[in-house]
Amino acid sequence: EEAVKVDKKPSRTIDERKLDGLLWDLEMGLLESDVAYSVIDSIKNDVKEEIKNTPFSRLRSGDFVETVLKNAISHVLTTNDFDFNKYIEKSKKPVVIMFIGVNGTGKTLSIAKIAHMLLKQGKTCVMAAGDTFRAGAIEQLTIHADNLGVKIVKHGHGSDPAAVAYDAIEHAKAKHKDVVLLDTAGRMQTNYNLMDEMAKIKRVAKPDLIIFVGDALSGNDAVEQAKRFNEVVGIDGVILTKVDTDA
Repeated sequence: EEAVKVDKKPSRTIDERKLDGLLWDLEMGLLESDVAYSVIDSIKNDVKEEIKNTPFSRLRSGDFVETVLKNAISHVLTTNDFDFNKYIEKSKKPVVIMFIGVNGTGKTLSIAKIAHMLLKQGKTCVMAAGDTFRAGAIEQLTIHADNLGVKIVKHGHGSDPAAVAYDAIEHAKAKHKDVVLLDTAGRMQTNYNLMDEMAKIKRVAKPDLIIFVGDALSGNDAVEQAKRFNEVVGIDGVILTKVDTDA
């Protein structure tokens, strides 16, 4: 008995022009949300590769499209693996961590949170009040240090922040502290004098890690800020604050 061959009609996929139109709408939406061009290109390419050969019937599913977008965004946000706790554990003590960024991003509060985390892990630390420029900065860090029971090294308002860093590190060495958390004044990346001062602090402190603290509400401006700071002193890591607020 002769077998009957059945030609199975292939599933339809989305037309290339329609796909380009959808990607254009996606690009406009991302641009309006102040997403960087390089990030938009990465997301668009990932989405296009994911759906260009997908059966049209699947594209009707909102869940599928949502998953594709989530995967594309997750790919952009993927970073190199870095275990902060393991780094602190294995590094020569004291580990000096310098916090940098523009004004109002939350450097001081971030330092307090990291100090709290270190204390919970049984580590000892000292804070260095290197923001000698902003009114109330030293007092603010002092309150956090007192609440946590952490030693703070500070000089007067307007004093040399590099000298504060040096004294804090020497104290940490003498008292066998594990970590030095060095606060610095907020500064705009366009202020060349303050950027030079930051480079001087780095030369004196010789930090093991330099952490850029950026404000999520700044959008793509935070990326440009980080690029400039990286050019001047180099950045080892980033803390993004205010991610739980409405953009």
